[in-house]
Amino acid sequence: MTSEPAPATETPAPQGTSRLQKYIGFILLLLIVYGLYLGREFLTPIVLSFLISLTLTPIVRFLGTYAIPPALSATVLVISITASITVMGYLVSGPVSELLADAPRITERLKVKIHTLQATVEQAVQATQEIDKATEAISERGVQKVVVAQPGILSIAAGTALSIVTTLAITFVLSLFLLASGPLFYEKIVQSVPRLSDKKRVLRAAYTVEQVVSRYLFTITLINIGLGVVVGLGLWLIGIPNAFVWGVAAALLNYLPYVGALINIVLVAMISFATYDSLLFGLAGPAFVLCCNVIEGQFVTPLLLGRRLELNTVAVFISISFWSWIWGFIGALLAVPILVVIKVICDHFDSLAAFGNFLAAQQPAPSAEERQEARGTP
Repeated sequence: MTSEPAPATETPAPQGTSRLQKYIGFILLLLIVYGLYLGREFLTPIVLSFLISLTLTPIVRFLGTYAIPPALSATVLVISITASITVMGYLVSGPVSELLADAPRITERLKVKIHTLQATVEQAVQATQEIDKATEAISERGVQKVVVAQPGILSIAAGTALSIVTTLAITFVLSLFLLASGPLFYEKIVQSVPRLSDKKRVLRAAYTVEQVVSRYLFTITLINIGLGVVVGLGLWLIGIPNAFVWGVAAALLNYLPYVGALINIVLVAMISFATYDSLLFGLAGPAFVLCCNVIEGQFVTPLLLGRRLELNTVAVFISISFWSWIWGFIGALLAVPILVVIKVICDHFDSLAAFGNFLAAQQPAPSAEERQEARGTP
């Protein structure tokens, strides 16, 4: 009688090896973050172009069913978007210049309003300023004061405008190449996977990610444009100066959930209070913008997008904070689209399902019919 061999047991990894792997992973994470920050000028147009191509690829594929070549449809789409942004920038430049020129008057009017409402705080600020002036006068008697000249506003604005134009040019050119290449990008992904079963899985996941993300970005863009039109028209009827600018700002800032709406409401409130002497009329503008954002966030967007792509509020704020710290204002605008892409990818891979569940918003408890459908029972 022979005894059966004992089943093989896995030898646990040494504790030192596990700790070393954690250290290496942490260092790798720091290097990735530093690389994102260091290469922001290079990576920003690339990420923008990929998001634009994801949004427009279904349109290019749909036009391809009518024998329209991808290169032609991609060129028409990119030129149309570039022309729209150029025209919009030209129309906004005039009112923005007026706002900048009128900034001292607006500031003075706001100071008067604040002084009227908060006289005690204003007196304390004035007293502090007098103390600072007296201190400077005493120190100037025996110490020579050196002032370092700072770059003017025009030079800063010119440099910023040049950087924005360069980023947009690279973005649209790369988007054109990605859209005109058709399925080449997916073919390269499939060729890089060895097994046939993995090829099918990766290709199915890639097309699903493209479909979901393009639908989200395209729908959000249409919603934001509609919100900007409504806000601009409403503020124009109320009598807010440069209402067109605030409509464009509402559409652009709405890519930042919660934060963007708050910024726009504060800016409109400043202009409104500086325009009207009556407190009631001053509240009309920001109250209207607040109502528009509430209706859009609570009714319009859930109705058009559904609850599937709702994100965890904490994850949204962390993403906005992180990408704005890494890439500035453009990073803040890209934070939520990047988060949506990450969530959709996590939903299609079991190893990343836990992280995708963390990014998702809290879903309501499923009904009895939904539970039976999930189990496959009648």
